[in-house]
Amino acid sequence: MIMYYMTKKCKIIIDKIIFEAILLATPTADEIWQNLPISSNLNLWGEEVYFYTNIDVPLEKDAKSIVEFGEIAYWPSGKAIAIGFGRTPISVRNEIRLADDCNIWAKTKFDLKKLKDIQSGCEIKIEKI
Repeated sequence: MIMYYMTKKCKIIIDKIIFEAILLATPTADEIWQNLPISSNLNLWGEEVYFYTNIDVPLEKDAKSIVEFGEIAYWPSGKAIAIGFGRTPISVRNEIRLADDCNIWAKTKFDLKKLKDIQSGCEIKIEKI
């Protein structure tokens, strides 16, 4: 069962797109929350937005590389936050496959397909709500 922090939400801002994410009850979510706000320039890898952070969290036991639409991940090997919204270069069929196992730390109901026109190098910000 997924546990949420009902009071912990963040706002993700990419160019003119703004959406809300609900943090899960995980050590990664706690560490990210403690480090907000975060801002960086994003990169694209297929239909995945990712950006590097100074956050250092180990791989959690339920980490995974194939994520569900709406899940927001942290990639421990790269110290990066990843938002997959479709196929990546290593996807099989229509799965959202990230480059490596990642910790899922938040979920959003926002239609992430709206990120398809985002350009690499855009600024991304994550702030507490």
